[in-house]
Amino acid sequence: MSTENKELMRGIFEQLAVGNGRALTAAMADECSWTFPGSWSWAATWAPKTAVVQGLLRPLMAQFAEPYRLEADLILADGDRVVVQARGYGTTVSGDRYHQTYCMLFTVADGRITEVVEHCDTALVERVLKLLTPAA
Repeated sequence: MSTENKELMRGIFEQLAVGNGRALTAAMADECSWTFPGSWSWAATWAPKTAVVQGLLRPLMAQFAEPYRLEADLILADGDRVVVQARGYGTTVSGDRYHQTYCMLFTVADGRITEVVEHCDTALVERVLKLLTPAA
């Protein structure tokens, strides 16, 4: 299971590296959730997949002038969990450089992503991006 899940994420990140975000959303299960943990302004959970896509990912990607690129530096898998250390590159529509670092924990079941927990440079997010919050 670990090998298959690791290869799934490797394939997704190969597509994200060239700006194809659809590879990620296509792999999400309908019940997928996306969480920013902690006690900062974006700390919240978006769920299910429709809320993740429509409430988080689309509005987030609309803040960029070109497709956002996300490159994996390290992918580790243990059972249904896959940890990806990654770097992201983009420029916002307001001209701000957005080069981000990530540690993302994915949970995979039956070849579909069911959970994403994203750790990133929160100060960069708050300085450069417009706040997104899940629908109540």
